[in-house]
Amino acid sequence: MTAGGSAAVLGSADVLAGGAMPGALPIAQDVPPPSAADFILTFRCRDSLGIVQAVATFLLAQECYIVDIKQFGDKASGEFFMRVHFTAPEASDGAMLRERFTPVAGEWGMEWRLEPHGRRQRILVMVSKYDHCLNDLLVRARDGDLPVEIAAVVSNHPDTSGLAEWHGVPFHLIPVTPETKAGAEARLLELVDAYNVELVVLARYMQVLSDDLTRKLDGRAINIHHSFLPSFKGAKPYHQAYARGVKTVGATAHYVNSELDEGPIISQQVIEVDHTYTPADLVRVGKDAECRALTNAVRWHAEGRVILSGGRTVVLR
Repeated sequence: MTAGGSAAVLGSADVLAGGAMPGALPIAQDVPPPSAADFILTFRCRDSLGIVQAVATFLLAQECYIVDIKQFGDKASGEFFMRVHFTAPEASDGAMLRERFTPVAGEWGMEWRLEPHGRRQRILVMVSKYDHCLNDLLVRARDGDLPVEIAAVVSNHPDTSGLAEWHGVPFHLIPVTPETKAGAEARLLELVDAYNVELVVLARYMQVLSDDLTRKLDGRAINIHHSFLPSFKGAKPYHQAYARGVKTVGATAHYVNSELDEGPIISQQVIEVDHTYTPADLVRVGKDAECRALTNAVRWHAEGRVILSGGRTVVLR
């Protein structure tokens, strides 16, 4: 509230750093102690004046320290998106903060989540024969470069079992034929539950998931497609690109939905090529783009930076 008793209103155009704001909250002089707990609040709602102030006022009332804010007001859709990294007092916990924030979220009609910062999400990686994306994820997870824990690797071929086992990750072979597809997908869901998996990553898994499975994994399955979507969907996109004489090739990481290679795009990478590149050359250089695009998508998802909005995503980097 301002001195006169009226609330200062702030929306998607609010100035959040540098300079004073009308009705600005006092700037804290003390940084939080190292023992304090960090959290990430992410939400979307209809854009309106006062959203940012409502969140900042709540965090101040909880004696929280804002570390970083990313926000976006989409004029086309009328939606507002926000990600706040904040530090709470040592005695705070996520359940308590979620309970206290629920009335604020309800008032503004938010779709939201509040999670501990830096928590390693449990993922299950699916792969067929090409192992470059799997290897990249395993190494980065092992080295702490990705905030994930790879709980298991699932494949319809035995080729990558040695790689998974070398990293100490359980490997499950689930062959797939038209006759066994339903049973194979049921077994996959059993593993998702058994390992408490939060995200399924299709790292060059060359099987089309059923509509039923994609619905059950909605918003928690990411696929890497070896082309710059929406171009060259389906099988052998590098050969399609060669036939068209393209001068760039790329890779697209997207959420999985019931339409083949049509899910909301999270990350894309491109590499310049020329007429001298053979299909084998395109496959070779494309592997680098695939690894980078998939790593970015998994990282941003795990860090709570990706918000779904219809058929697209907002990535608050």
